[in-house]
Amino acid sequence: MAEAGGPVFWLGNETLRVPRALFSLNRKRLCDRLRKNSAVQKGSLVLLQGGEESNRYCTDTGVLFRQESFFHWTFGVTEPGCFGAIDVDSGKSTLFVPRLPESHATWMGKIHSREHFKEKYAVDDVQYSDDIAKVLASMTPSVLLTLRGVNTDSGSVSREASFEGISQFKVNNTILHPEIVECRVIKTDMELEVLRYTNKVSSDAHKEVMKAVKVGMKEYELESLFEHYCYSRGGMRHSSYTCICGSLFDMGGEYYCFSSDITCTFPANGKFTPDQKAIYEAVLRSSRAVMNAIKPGVSWPDMHRLADRVHLEELTRIGILTGNVEDMAKVHLGAVFMPHGLGHFLGIDVHDVGGYPEGVERIDEPGLRSLRTARSLEQGMVLTVEPGIYFIDHLLDQALADPAQACFINNHILQRFRGFGGVRIEEDVVVTASGMELLTCVPRTVEEIEAYMADSNKAFAPFPTQKE
Repeated sequence: MAEAGGPVFWLGNETLRVPRALFSLNRKRLCDRLRKNSAVQKGSLVLLQGGEESNRYCTDTGVLFRQESFFHWTFGVTEPGCFGAIDVDSGKSTLFVPRLPESHATWMGKIHSREHFKEKYAVDDVQYSDDIAKVLASMTPSVLLTLRGVNTDSGSVSREASFEGISQFKVNNTILHPEIVECRVIKTDMELEVLRYTNKVSSDAHKEVMKAVKVGMKEYELESLFEHYCYSRGGMRHSSYTCICGSLFDMGGEYYCFSSDITCTFPANGKFTPDQKAIYEAVLRSSRAVMNAIKPGVSWPDMHRLADRVHLEELTRIGILTGNVEDMAKVHLGAVFMPHGLGHFLGIDVHDVGGYPEGVERIDEPGLRSLRTARSLEQGMVLTVEPGIYFIDHLLDQALADPAQACFINNHILQRFRGFGGVRIEEDVVVTASGMELLTCVPRTVEEIEAYMADSNKAFAPFPTQKE
């Protein structure tokens, strides 16, 4: 929709107005960066292809469409089947939309004009995608910069633009990917506003789950409550990822393709046992130690090591471990209790791009090899901080069979925690000029959680009382 300050994305009611200027700025940032690259020729044209609609296997049942992430970052377009081009020298943007058949109007409603899309997405020109070869030829680009590169988190290759007639153009598919990835790593103020919104709604949804949970409830009931709240209150039709509901709740809503990623751990009956409290407070201490240390220039692997050290200190205090923490770290004992990495970039993808650019190598050590980035922090990066302590039989048995690790484990005390599950606390943070901004807002201390869960009468959508 268009407003006095320019077109915005907005679902109405209390949902967030996202200015299309966010994407205009992204295109400008990309062109500015490309113009500084000596390998980019004058007359270069960026060409991106958006996502396509798909059906469920061989049926005509559509899968809910979600835009391809690089295309969304650049154009903010919600429709499938589009292309987008940007003249690097001038910054002029052209959106290519499908030419719909007349029958579309019978079943799907009005067929919008090219002018409609030009105004809706604040681009310089709109053409039909079946004319793309002819239109691009009229622009006489020296080269088409297409997107091809490996996502260092998933190992998958990004989708490179392709259309009938592309062979008549000179194409370079190596320059664009690393440049657009680096743009996505650092968030603008407008992007941060959307991420604050996704965190606010998702935090509130977690709080409603915390209030509604009762002993005997099923995981699907709580997942459905979270998703219902995010969609009905926040306009979040998509989740950032498949919810994880077990001994902890790892769930995040997505608004206009911008993600959140929050984990809360709490007792179903609303009251921590002494052992639950001890492990929970150990993880809370590591979470806060990391957040207190975050600032530009800090090494992310060092933050992981800090969390590990706090866990080892706390597990020693509890009595599960015994001995010198320095010696425990040398044999990677922390990875037995936290096998995953401390956290990851967050943005349009929940595991956002840019973790391992050229020159940043993965550290091949237990725990650290699972880090989704090993970079030093910069202002404007958005990351999750998600330390955890877990009692995983497979890893515990391996450690007990290794004399170098078993010598630190008090197996008698450890037996108390077999079957315990685990605790993870996950926050979303922005790196600022001198520290960090916490985006997530949920009860975190034992006292806050117990008090919040005790006040369950105001739950958003309470379920029927479970039978004893």
